[in-house]
Amino acid sequence: MEYLISFLEGIITFVSPCMLPLLPLYAAYFGGGASSGKALLHALGFVLGFTLIFVTMGAFAATAGSFLREYQGQVDLVAGAIIVLFGLNYAGLFSIGFLNRTYAVDVQVRPLGVGSAILFGMVFALGWTPCVGAFLGSALLLASQQDSEVRGIVMLLCYSLGLGIPFVIATMLLDHLKGALAAVKKNYHVINKICAALLIVLGLLMMSGWLGVFLGMLSF
Repeated sequence: MEYLISFLEGIITFVSPCMLPLLPLYAAYFGGGASSGKALLHALGFVLGFTLIFVTMGAFAATAGSFLREYQGQVDLVAGAIIVLFGLNYAGLFSIGFLNRTYAVDVQVRPLGVGSAILFGMVFALGWTPCVGAFLGSALLLASQQDSEVRGIVMLLCYSLGLGIPFVIATMLLDHLKGALAAVKKNYHVINKICAALLIVLGLLMMSGWLGVFLGMLSF
């Protein structure tokens, strides 16, 4: 069930106010006059690029969490509190500076093929913290709760799929989805509040030690 949560966090990241408006720019980059097949390869390369970075982060998070296993109660409390803060920041109740700033990486990426698209995805993962910060941080904290590096990697793979699958679909079908994207943009304030509430609830469950119980109940 925690994998599903991570997957949903990736989808929520996709519809965030800073990610969705950039879709036309990404579509133009991936297309660049190329055939639809090449455009699809470029989009998949982009997804592969940020997936490589995210799953590496997941492995590190799981490894770090394994060293703190004997302090699981304290780790849950701190990790849950951080997720609650992410949620409050996402709701706009206050501002966490590093989550609300874009760290641009000085790399020249040109639409030369799949290789540059992969590099572009890596740059995105490293540089666009407002688009991925809160929910990526939540996914990483969940990964740190796993009992092996493999589970941590799978956790961030699910997050990447949640972000990547709708991205590829929307990029290829952008002209057909303009109405749906406009409706999402029109209701950003509602979406943000719902997303913030999900983060806060997740954090509170983790702080209280009830997250495992809750996930176990949903497994039946």
